[in-house]
Amino acid sequence: MDKKNNLINLGCRLNIYEGEIIKNHLRDNHLQNLTVINSCAVTSEAEKKVAYEIRKAKRKNPENKIIVTGCAAQINPKKYNEFAEVDLVLGNKEKLLSEIWKDLDSLKRVQVNDILSEKETVPSTIEKFDGKSRAYIEIQQGCDHRCTFCIIPYGRGNNRSVPAGEIVNKIKNIVNNGYKEVVLTGVDITDYGKDLPAQPTFSNLIKRILKLVPELKQLRLSSIDCAEIDEEFLDLLSEERLMPHFHLSLQAGNNIILKRMKRRHSREMVIDFCNKVLSKREDSTFGADIITGFPTETDDMFKDTLDLVDKCRLTHLHVFPYSQRENTPAARMPQLDKFIIKKRAKILRKKGLIKFKEYLLKKIGKKDSILIEKNENKKSIGKDKNFFKAIFNEEIKEGNIIPCKYIGIENDMLVAKRI
Repeated sequence: MDKKNNLINLGCRLNIYEGEIIKNHLRDNHLQNLTVINSCAVTSEAEKKVAYEIRKAKRKNPENKIIVTGCAAQINPKKYNEFAEVDLVLGNKEKLLSEIWKDLDSLKRVQVNDILSEKETVPSTIEKFDGKSRAYIEIQQGCDHRCTFCIIPYGRGNNRSVPAGEIVNKIKNIVNNGYKEVVLTGVDITDYGKDLPAQPTFSNLIKRILKLVPELKQLRLSSIDCAEIDEEFLDLLSEERLMPHFHLSLQAGNNIILKRMKRRHSREMVIDFCNKVLSKREDSTFGADIITGFPTETDDMFKDTLDLVDKCRLTHLHVFPYSQRENTPAARMPQLDKFIIKKRAKILRKKGLIKFKEYLLKKIGKKDSILIEKNENKKSIGKDKNFFKAIFNEEIKEGNIIPCKYIGIENDMLVAKRI
């Protein structure tokens, strides 16, 4: 990107993908002296981060105009319009439209329309990702479900799927540009296809990609919901090109709390899913998003979540202390003390780290392959099939997949040696 512009992506992988679209618009229109903050609103802490980045950007590049977009801007445009440092507020659809970027000076200060009225995704073509060794592909937008703690549907709209043929063509172009791994991303990717004419399933899309793009070396999935997984998905696990790490949108391990969250799975469904996956693909690992301190959560309910980490052999935890979101049903439930919420988050993170390190030890002596992401200090760092970091004591070209054997652990990273 032009040094006179600065793009700050906050939050999810979908924002990373959309950030590349924004970069293209900046380049295509020869725009300069802009700071674009592509915001997140998943928690109140995420919104505090947006405010921090706005003020930091003005201090760092006072001559740059500041544009705030993303979920925080979509959900509360009035709030960001009131920041003296902000010059323009763009909604999640508007940030992707090429015509928006052609004449920014002529726009009203707030360009945010009703995202819930949108019926289709915005067409886009991304063939390169700056500084990334893997590529991200958006397969859908939005979410049809209304979890009681979540405000994201009001930032992303309802489920809107990208036609399968369009996805396949994008992946072909990306592979032709040298990318060996593609990550399927979206807001609720396992809900894919329900809004399309033929109603293709998520599993059918994966099968189609693997069949029609045989040159693709590795296909990885972002967060999935086990309530939407079918038997066809389990049959696909024998395909070695499908990466065996599955990040679950879990949120809690107690059935009462799951019901109060309005989740569609039970703890038993999650355990069953993990067991079935491991029976089909024994090298599989699991990550999970988990909220601690949800309203009404007792110590025993929290223990159920800790127990589920063991039963599902979770190794990659994303722990979120419950964050009260205005205008959500959970905000009207009896709230827990913030001290208890943070304490439980600390306990869960500690347990997650123990599980993570236990699995690292099990990998020593085993063979694997690493996608190289970066070089620093004459060493190469990348991630393996299970999304664990690994380091080589030599420089290797970024983007290459290297067969290796693990010979040790260094700073919570596997030490790898070529084979």
